[in-house]
Amino acid sequence: MTLDAELAAALAGMPYVGLEDPLKARAAMRDLVSALSRPADEEGVRIEDRTIPGPPGAPPVPVRVYRPREAPGPVPVLVYFHGGGFVTGSLDNEHERCVTFAGRDGIAVVSAGYRLAPEHPFPAGFDDCYAATVWAHEHAAGFGGDPERLAVGGGSAGGALAAAVALRARDEGGPPLVFQMLLYPVLDDRMDTPSMRAFTRPPLFNSTNVEHMWRHYLGGRTAVPAYAAPARAEDLSGLPRAYVLVPEYDPLRDEGLTHAHRLIGAGVPTELHHVPGACHGFDGIMSARLGRLAFEEERAVLRRCLTAESGQPSR
Repeated sequence: MTLDAELAAALAGMPYVGLEDPLKARAAMRDLVSALSRPADEEGVRIEDRTIPGPPGAPPVPVRVYRPREAPGPVPVLVYFHGGGFVTGSLDNEHERCVTFAGRDGIAVVSAGYRLAPEHPFPAGFDDCYAATVWAHEHAAGFGGDPERLAVGGGSAGGALAAAVALRARDEGGPPLVFQMLLYPVLDDRMDTPSMRAFTRPPLFNSTNVEHMWRHYLGGRTAVPAYAAPARAEDLSGLPRAYVLVPEYDPLRDEGLTHAHRLIGAGVPTELHHVPGACHGFDGIMSARLGRLAFEEERAVLRRCLTAESGQPSR
C-alpha cells in the first residue's frame, strides 16, 4: 500500500477510532475531529441549532441549519449526514464542511444528528435521517431554501444513510430529491469484496472496524433490508443523479465502485471518482493536497448539479 505521502504525514499520531467499544470510539472520534478541525469562517452564514419532529413514537431529531446570509432568493438545500460507523459522531463532525457549503457555495444545509448504535440499532438512525429530509423539504421556505432543489449527502456511514434515504424517497413518493452525494459510502454488510479482504490495516478505517460497525448497527438481525445496506437493493432505477467518491486504500472501495456502476446501468446519471493513493476520510485532511482537491471537487459538483436544476449558472 503506497499511501499519498502528505496524507501519511498528516495521519501520523492522529487518534485511532476503533469501533469495538462504542464509548471509547466516541471519545476517540471527538479527539480526531478536534485534531483535524480548522477555524470555520462563519461570517456569511446564519447557523441555528434546533430540534425537529422525529419518526412516529421516537424522540425529536437535532439538526443544525446553515443558510447563506446574503442569498438573493431561495437556494438549494443539502441534507447532510455525518459519518462515524453508525456508532460515533455528532453535528460537530461536519461543521466546517457545512459552513463552507453555505457561506461560499450558496447552499442551505440541514445537518442531521441521528441516533447512534448499538443503543439505537437500525432502523433508528435511518428513520431519523429520513424524517430530517422530509422536514427539510416541507420547511425549506422557512430557512430560505428551494424545496425543488433538494439533495442528500454524507460520508462513510453518512453515505449509506444518504443512499438509503434516496431509495426510500423513491419507493414512498417522498421528497423529490435531485441529487445524492455519496463519499466513500458504507453499502454492503456482506463484506465480501477484494478491497475488504485486502485492507485490514489502512489508517482511519479498516475491515476490522467494518465488522464491528455492522454488528452494532444491525443489532443481531439476520434479514438485512436495502435501507440498512443499500447494496442489497435489487432496483436502482429512478434514483436521483449521483456523485460517488472512492479512495483506493479503503475496505469500502469495491462496494462503492459496484454501486456506481449499478447506478449507471440503471440509467441514473452518475459521476464516479476513484482516487489513487487515498484512504477513507481523506477529504477531511486539508493539510494534504489530495484532501483539498477532493473537497473542492465536491463543492464544484454540488454547485453544478444543484444550480442546474433551476437553470442558474454555476459559480
